[in-house]
Amino acid sequence: MSTTIATDAIEYLTRSDGNRLAYVHTPGDAPGVLFCGGFMSDMNGTKAQALETTCRHMNRAFTRFDYLGHGRSSGEFTAGTIGRWADDATAVLDLFDPEPHVIVGSSMGGWIMLLVALARRERVAGLVGIAAAPDFTEKLMWLGYDKETRETLRRDGMYLEPSIYGEEPYPITLKLIVEGRDHLLLDAPIPVACPVRLLHGMQDPDVPWRHSLALAEALLSADVRTSFIKDGDHRLSRDQDIALICQTVAELCEQIGG
Repeated sequence: MSTTIATDAIEYLTRSDGNRLAYVHTPGDAPGVLFCGGFMSDMNGTKAQALETTCRHMNRAFTRFDYLGHGRSSGEFTAGTIGRWADDATAVLDLFDPEPHVIVGSSMGGWIMLLVALARRERVAGLVGIAAAPDFTEKLMWLGYDKETRETLRRDGMYLEPSIYGEEPYPITLKLIVEGRDHLLLDAPIPVACPVRLLHGMQDPDVPWRHSLALAEALLSADVRTSFIKDGDHRLSRDQDIALICQTVAELCEQIGG
């Protein structure tokens, strides 16, 4: 679900290639919170706006944004890759240097938050993953595709994957799969030292909840807590799910201090 926001609240960051990233920033105390959305999602989603409201009540800085080819940002969605979208998130974080941030990543955003944490270790004070999906292009897409789908990708460079969330299919490019291999994390220790909180619905049809177990095991941080919502789905957008997400972020911010 998305909610329309006032266009005058949106600011734009121009990247070196001329594309513009749309973002909304609410000033406040540190640590700030940066929300990284999922694949083909935008910054107007339920979780992003609920977290913005929570941060306003706490007088805490909050930022949400759209990756290249998403939402109100410029560019074609099919031009995007994991590396480019992680670079987009890092560029938005760099706008608010030097204050520390808690990064919240939903689905693909859980992969993005890890890559940002590795690129800006001194800036990232904590992570909250919501159905975090590191390595999904390889482990959940490529390895899960049948021979025919792989041949379509090799031949056409794109596969239109049906979506259970809408009538429009997801355009999956071969470039997304191949470039994603440069950023795989789960097959080696992940040198993230900050506190990490992982939330995952056990009825998730897109990212199996055991994916969060694998992530928790790979992280080198000693402060990793994983919570499973037995009747929760992938989006975790019910009222009780949103309340848990907001509580988790607020408590982590308080733990970090500020």
